[in-house]
Amino acid sequence: MSEPTTVAWFHCFAGIAGDMTLGALVDAGADLDEVRSICERLGVGGWVLEAETVLRNGLGGTKVHVRIEDSSVVRTAGHIMALVGDAPLPDRVRQRALAAFDALAIAEGRLHRRPPEQVHFHEVGGIDALIDIVGSCAALEVLGVDRVEVSPVATGRGVVRAAHGIIPNPAPATVELLRDAPVYGIDVPVELTTPTGAALAASLASAWGPMPSMTVSTVGFGAGDAELDHRPNLLQVVIGTAADARPDGQRLVQLEVNVDDATGEVLAHTVAAAIDAGAHDAWVTPILMKKGRPAHTLHALVDPSLAAQVGRVLTEGTGSFGLRAVTVERWASPRQLDEVDVDGVAIRIKVGPGRVKAEYDDAVVAARRLGRPLRSVLADAEESWRRTHPDGDGALADSTGPMGTVAPLHDHVHPHDHDHSHSHDHDHPHPHDPSDGNAG
Repeated sequence: MSEPTTVAWFHCFAGIAGDMTLGALVDAGADLDEVRSICERLGVGGWVLEAETVLRNGLGGTKVHVRIEDSSVVRTAGHIMALVGDAPLPDRVRQRALAAFDALAIAEGRLHRRPPEQVHFHEVGGIDALIDIVGSCAALEVLGVDRVEVSPVATGRGVVRAAHGIIPNPAPATVELLRDAPVYGIDVPVELTTPTGAALAASLASAWGPMPSMTVSTVGFGAGDAELDHRPNLLQVVIGTAADARPDGQRLVQLEVNVDDATGEVLAHTVAAAIDAGAHDAWVTPILMKKGRPAHTLHALVDPSLAAQVGRVLTEGTGSFGLRAVTVERWASPRQLDEVDVDGVAIRIKVGPGRVKAEYDDAVVAARRLGRPLRSVLADAEESWRRTHPDGDGALADSTGPMGTVAPLHDHVHPHDHDHSHSHDHDHPHPHDPSDGNAG
């Protein structure tokens, strides 16, 4: 069994910056001494990492400070990458930090029309930004985070002052870094998202969007410097164990028609005709239509390529003036087909995880030939298979089942490989992507 995945989701409702990222992770429980110890492996002195608890619009968070000695050093991307690459950092810390600085170098290189390794990091080349990025990656490691996901990112408006003078807000590097990411602006004249924060988000995010499915273990808030009027200047991180991801199912189309003037014989004939036309399954549901009229819905589950063909069978067979279609996913249990002999008559057997079932049509033929009750023929066929397969009930027990491996697209040996004497709950899908269709 695979180890559980720890996921961190950053909620950037007030933007994201390097110090906010590190503050959120420390607030979520990353030990500051451990983070500081990992950053010290860079071999660069002249800095102190501290944290304090603050309030932003009444909500508590952690504000980290990287206090540095005055320095006029302007580092190139090549210098930074070598510094991080040569340091004895944990593997994931090194990889994540290098990815962030690489993203910054590429973005700045595009803006300044120079090779990434020659880019000068004015705003993000200082010791404080180095500690923000490496410290954030170290905090992720201290918390054991395997995967990072990020919400849409908020940005401010107006202009900000940078090394080259007045530049737009969000900064050009921030916009460049957030290409292909969901971003939205709010009417706040503050640099909510910085290039450092954008680089961390862009390089760490394996997915963008709302909070993923998880069992939450801890939450943290990292504080920015400014006080905002209408929202707390905080970055939220939610950390937990990722919920088991459901594998993609077999994509099918569920066709439906409503009819209030079809006899039971017509409905039964149309169900059989839909199966003959290639439907995986077909069934009828009693309904009550407008004005209290009793009616039925005839459903058919089909491959998308056969939707038109089976749809014609439904409308022509019932006389319905409309047809609905819904895209669904199916998780069918794996199954095998076998055969047994009951008093000289061959009967096929369907074998699945924890289930053995005689083929209904074959059992009907055998019951007629032998002059025996259908129930006893079904029971004898299934018991015969179990006798010849002592471990048979568990034959498919190790298969992944309905939430794992999907059965082959055409899992029938012949067109009537369904027992129409029982309910079809096993094949009823869960609606996935409703598609517009004509009301039937």
